[in-house]
Amino acid sequence: MPTLQGESAIADADRIRLAGKAASTDNPEASTRRIATRRPRRPFGSAVLHAPQVLRALVRADEIWLVVLAAVLGCATGIMVWLMAATTQLIHQLLFDIGPTQRLSAMSYVDPLRTVVVPAVGGLVLGVLSLGIHRFRPRRTVDPIEANALFGGRMSLNGSLIVVLQTVISNGVGASVGLEAGYTQIGSAIASRFGHAFRVRRSDLRLLVGCGTAAAIAGAFNAPLTGAFYAFELVIGTYTLGTFAPVAVAALVAQAVVRALGGNIFDVVATVPSVIDPLDYIPILALGMLCALLGISIMRGVTLTEEAFRRSGVPAWLRPAIGGVAIGLLALVTPAVLSSGHGALGASFETVTPLKWVVLMVALKATASAISIGSGFRGGLFFASLFLGALLGKAFAGALALVSTAHAVSPVVCALVGMSGLAVAIIGGPLTMGFLALEATGSLPMTVAVLAACVVSSLTVRRTFGYSFATWRFHLRGEAIRSAVDIGWMRNLTVGRMMRREMRTVRAETPLPAFKRDFPLGTTQRVIALDEEDRYAGIVLLPEAHADGDDDHTVRDTVHYADTVLLPQMTIKEAVAMFENAESDALVVVDNADNRHVIGLLTEQYALRRYSDELDKRRRELSGE
Repeated sequence: MPTLQGESAIADADRIRLAGKAASTDNPEASTRRIATRRPRRPFGSAVLHAPQVLRALVRADEIWLVVLAAVLGCATGIMVWLMAATTQLIHQLLFDIGPTQRLSAMSYVDPLRTVVVPAVGGLVLGVLSLGIHRFRPRRTVDPIEANALFGGRMSLNGSLIVVLQTVISNGVGASVGLEAGYTQIGSAIASRFGHAFRVRRSDLRLLVGCGTAAAIAGAFNAPLTGAFYAFELVIGTYTLGTFAPVAVAALVAQAVVRALGGNIFDVVATVPSVIDPLDYIPILALGMLCALLGISIMRGVTLTEEAFRRSGVPAWLRPAIGGVAIGLLALVTPAVLSSGHGALGASFETVTPLKWVVLMVALKATASAISIGSGFRGGLFFASLFLGALLGKAFAGALALVSTAHAVSPVVCALVGMSGLAVAIIGGPLTMGFLALEATGSLPMTVAVLAACVVSSLTVRRTFGYSFATWRFHLRGEAIRSAVDIGWMRNLTVGRMMRREMRTVRAETPLPAFKRDFPLGTTQRVIALDEEDRYAGIVLLPEAHADGDDDHTVRDTVHYADTVLLPQMTIKEAVAMFENAESDALVVVDNADNRHVIGLLTEQYALRRYSDELDKRRRELSGE
């Protein structure tokens, strides 16, 4: 299908859907021609300025130029990370009356009136703003994991800018959410726009989206290895030698840009022991399991909060204001529950806090995070999970010291283990959190201990719950996404694309002798029976029809699978399941379940061959062949 000059290529899913509609008309060629010449309507600002053809050819032909593009992307993402962090810090200064070098969550005292009023009014502003945005832009904005899993890396830059605005407002008014979701959203959206401009392949576009998220996390945490493996584990879904260079370069450049601009977003300073006793691994592994249980509780808590708000009948635009009041009341106990907790996390490694107070802070912060997300504030749980995990680790170390002082584990070690273990439970990515511990402490023994706890946490969550926070949200929406592995092509490989239209038909009331005369053995394998209204009546298998010696029978007496049909919009997965349930090697495709007008035929052998061919194609793309 030809593309229009000066416009970006139509998205794969849109092209497939349009082609399917054209194929179902009486004149497929004319319909296809109309689709090719009709200019689709697009929202304002969605046009893509294409790069010169020479540059596009270089990027598509040579991976060195793809690395160069990743470096440019890392620079742009680093600037956005610094800008978002600086903006929220400025909002905190203005609204909560703190100094430029102070962190909101690290404050020992914040004016009580501001503590309650700012989140409540800010939630109201966010709710009204989101209501207005939804009326003009009702489409939901996909995140990088969903984009890579279902849409081949295609994302909306306009929608992502809206997410960034909502995230900055939420964090700025004190909601207990992190900016990391906004960082990765804008980084991956810029990457997707770059990919559109250079018309890269589907696999390269997914890789660029991973580069954008790697750059965002690397800039936010001053940790390029953490950013790179965040992309590999959570956004790209796989690691190959061919994908390492662009992702690593994007992460390194973003880190350098943020540091050059004076950003110091992640400032944990922890002194860890040079050696960890082997006996200490027993409580460390137990702490990993506790992290998993707390992570599951928080994810469930967010869902229960959302459900409570839905059942309450409170309008969606008013829910953030109510959530803001609740967060403000919790913050009257301690300002540490406000915002994502960057300052409070750093302070937790430097101060000695009573056990009861640490346990109380865990409960308050977990509640504030669940209320923030559940009431409609925009943001993520990445940094909140780090802070909560550190608090849980300190509480665990304190409880362990009460039980036995002989084998007590250092509170700093437990805090780092808990920080990474809870983040793995909620976010996923055990290697990501292991590298975060390595880059934060520079200690290899500490990293080994963290990885051991991360493995336990990850296995516990997978066996008892089965989802990270992102995939749990997809599950609640009905999306079968467990990772960022590309499954979008399976949805695009529909029955309508695979079916063949050439088939032989017969009236269901045709006498069997006449049928045998018109369709001798060997002429075809099967014939489609239709009723008087041209509706599907079943499949006639020629050998069985000729073996029927009763001349009083009609074709209807020999049909099979009269109640089992395929629809053109079914995916390959659904089609294969239908074949297995019907125990048939071929099924008829009808226009819809009501009319049942036959439009094609699909065999199981051909469907499986197409699936195998597409799977081999994706594997070659991943291996760089």
